[in-house]
Amino acid sequence: MKVHDRMRVLATSDPGSNDRANEDWFHADENLLAVLDGATARTDTGCLHGVTWYAHRLGENTVELARDRSTPLSKVLADAISRVAGEHRSTCDLGHPGTPSAGIGLVRFRPGGLDYLVLGDVSLVIDQADRLIVVTDDRVSHTATEERAKADRYPIGSPDKAAALLAMKHAELAARNMPGGYWIAEADPAAAQHALTGSAPVDDRTKVAILSDGAARAVTLGLLDWPGAMALLRSEGPQGLIARVRQAEANDPHGTRWRRNKRSDDATAVYVDGLDSVAG
Repeated sequence: MKVHDRMRVLATSDPGSNDRANEDWFHADENLLAVLDGATARTDTGCLHGVTWYAHRLGENTVELARDRSTPLSKVLADAISRVAGEHRSTCDLGHPGTPSAGIGLVRFRPGGLDYLVLGDVSLVIDQADRLIVVTDDRVSHTATEERAKADRYPIGSPDKAAALLAMKHAELAARNMPGGYWIAEADPAAAQHALTGSAPVDDRTKVAILSDGAARAVTLGLLDWPGAMALLRSEGPQGLIARVRQAEANDPHGTRWRRNKRSDDATAVYVDGLDSVAG
């Protein structure tokens, strides 16, 4: 937790499994919020470093570049993608169909408002007291529809589920960063131009949250609606929201009640309220 004047900045990230590295990454301060959600690699990647390294390096470069407020967030992301590609082009095959990728949500505050960018399976919520703005990039969920439906028929942990998820991943990769498919940060900076971007005013009642898809399960599994999720974040913070998700996952370990690809996913949530200093 960080406090700036009356501003609360709360953030946490919880790995989905004790035997795998957390592929999420976050940064949160009074000026900038960032959540990155590394895309699960079910195939070879052609990369020596892996998804966790990619998400961390992309996040660190994005935060550094976003400090220049004159640079639009889409250009910030494009330049960060180019930088990270340059860091491992000599050792890794960046043209590999499975090269590591990550979704990203960014919020940069300015006097009286904020600018945002969302690319990939990350959700942004802006609660302005009189209305709720939800920005979710769900384009990936509209790809590989037949393969996705087949994977949903099998219980988590079964050989049939594993085989169906692999087929689904291949179908998703064939649609990655393609017109009519979905867009996500990987090696080509052009993907940043397809991000969902915008601006919103801020006053002292505004609350903001960015969630990786593992944390957004609080809503996508039907445990809460978005107003309820924001209320829980305000009262119990990101840890309380993620605990609600973990409880549901534990009660449905095979995914027969709430169909999903993994028993538990990496879950990251950033929440901010008390935006007096920004609104002034």
